[in-house]
Amino acid sequence: MSAGKISALQASRRARSALMALLALLALGLSGCASMPEGALARGDPWERMNRQVFSFNEAVDEAAIKPAALVYQSLVPGVVRTGVSNVFGNVGDAWTSANLLLQAKPKQSLDMGFRTLVNSVLGLGGLFDVADEMGMERFASEDFGQTLGYWGLKSGPYLVLPLLGPSTLRDTTAMLLDVQDSGASVLWKEPRDRNGASVLQLLNTRVRLLNAGRVLDQIALDKYVLLRDAFLARRRSLIYDGEPPDEESAPAPYKSRGR
Repeated sequence: MSAGKISALQASRRARSALMALLALLALGLSGCASMPEGALARGDPWERMNRQVFSFNEAVDEAAIKPAALVYQSLVPGVVRTGVSNVFGNVGDAWTSANLLLQAKPKQSLDMGFRTLVNSVLGLGGLFDVADEMGMERFASEDFGQTLGYWGLKSGPYLVLPLLGPSTLRDTTAMLLDVQDSGASVLWKEPRDRNGASVLQLLNTRVRLLNAGRVLDQIALDKYVLLRDAFLARRRSLIYDGEPPDEESAPAPYKSRGR
């Protein structure tokens, strides 16, 4: 069998696996929501007790390992190098944003982001330098497959806190199966050892950028879990509606309201 046929077969199998996982998770979510109290459902967080336990676990891991490692990374790696790392991963993210914009039937924005990625990949040495930004090329908000599903009307489902990965929803967790395949680490590095190392680098680089925000959050939050949950859900809703979320929870899906 040729390499092309093998790749196509593997892609088909991944797609079927993602679809089966989507159906299973949606079935689990619907069955779980049916037995939840009305107040919990109204908050979109019927699994709050479990989510709080996972949240506490994530906080403990961050405090004991991730945050200290990020501080060491920050002290050893110059800011200009960290910016370059962010640019490289951001450039791969821009390519995935372009693909999702196309899936959302937004061809102009998709082409603009695709061209931006091309410019940075060629002139910016693989995305190390953000040449497109210096040329005044617009950078649209990041798009992922969860947003694409939401754009076409798939509800977010219950709020979910994932071990180590943090806030999500049932829909976004399912979409993550595809998002991970197209993440910066997966695209740029194929060997598991290299890919895992790149994922750690991306994690540390992101955690450094959040150090100041984390300090402020610790100071002002009476209930950090609730604050992060509400902020996450509001931001995801805003992103799905391209920064203009309707006031009504029962508003039409974004694709229905486009052009009104």
